[in-house]
Amino acid sequence: MPMILLILALCGLRYFEVWKFALLSWWWIIGLMVFAFVWFEFLEPMLGLDKRKAHDEDEKRRKARVKQNFDKK
Repeated sequence: MPMILLILALCGLRYFEVWKFALLSWWWIIGLMVFAFVWFEFLEPMLGLDKRKAHDEDEKRRKARVKQNFDKK
């Protein structure tokens, strides 16, 4: 997510020609976009990072549910 925010910020700064970002080539920004696409579509699933995040969220929900059920008694 920080990569996406960086790309959006760079697009805005380049478009409005703010400070030294006015000299930044659009190809650098497009390169970052391509890198983000490759990362999120191929590398992250290949490394299992997307499943790990989903598993961690499920584990948190399970622990909260167990704690809630034991606190009722």
